[in-house]
Amino acid sequence: MSDAPETKTMNMIQAINSALDVMMGRDQDIVVLGEDVGYFGGVFKATEGLQAKHGKTRVFDTPITECGIIGVAVGMCTYGLRPVPEIQFADYIYPALDQIVSEAARLRYRSAGEYTAPITVRSPFGGGIFGGQTHSQSPEGIFTHVAGLKTVVPSNPYDAKGLLISAIEDNDPVIFFEPKRIYNGPFDGHYDRPVTPWSKHPTSAVPQGYYKVPLGKAAIVRPGEDVTVLAYGTMVHVAAAVIENQGVDAELIDLRTLVPLDMETIAASVKKTGRCVIVHEATKTSGFGAELSALVQEHCFHHLEAPIQRVTGWDTPYPHSLEWAYYPGPVRLGEALKRVMQD
Repeated sequence: MSDAPETKTMNMIQAINSALDVMMGRDQDIVVLGEDVGYFGGVFKATEGLQAKHGKTRVFDTPITECGIIGVAVGMCTYGLRPVPEIQFADYIYPALDQIVSEAARLRYRSAGEYTAPITVRSPFGGGIFGGQTHSQSPEGIFTHVAGLKTVVPSNPYDAKGLLISAIEDNDPVIFFEPKRIYNGPFDGHYDRPVTPWSKHPTSAVPQGYYKVPLGKAAIVRPGEDVTVLAYGTMVHVAAAVIENQGVDAELIDLRTLVPLDMETIAASVKKTGRCVIVHEATKTSGFGAELSALVQEHCFHHLEAPIQRVTGWDTPYPHSLEWAYYPGPVRLGEALKRVMQD
């Protein structure tokens, strides 16, 4: 008889829902709030069934006011609650910036530790669904810049549940960005191919109960000797497909947590391979890839055999009609791998 926890095949939405359900069952102080998260279960159904199970005082709808959602969540923290607010799309998180940056991120510091802000702000982000400029943005770089915040981006159902549980238990505010393009299945960047369901991916086997994936620990998705590829979210799957297609012996690292960053794993890999390619969907200028590039240069300068390559979105609002020209897909990533291997 096996002692292994019972698993269930889940997509990322189901894994997130399971994490919320498990944690609400363990801790009565956890509350879920946001636009349409209650009876409707959220625009992507990530909170479906939670209000019926845990009650209207613990899972409730809010007005369309992002600054109000986060402001209320900060107040809840001072009374001992652990709120998990949802911002329906990351594009709408900007009205909440003052509450996140000036209040939540600094509450522990400004109160000399008397208060903490155990808030987990969930929000779908990224493109690939023809959402245009108002439903496709990747603003993670803004939040990694703010002291006091942690920033997490899962790439698969198993990590999504484990990381979300860790985020909810953390006593500091966490921005938890969910790549909506891979809610229902991994995406290799080939938009003209049929969608592959998560059920065909090994990370869809998710334990039904409680477990944690620690914040601040990257995952080596694929070991390799010739080049290190740093990615997170949807780009992990795009990178994996390109690496396989080109036959390059690349080490693919899924960062999982941007802050805190697992620099130890990154540095060890780049020192081994001597080459580094960074890929993310956000705009290039001041994107998180710029910080990664600087850190790799600082830690691995004498081991680099070629200039660091960045493959990113363009410095323009996310276009609707030219979605795949903007998207850092297989062609551009493949060219970057060829360049870094030629130098």
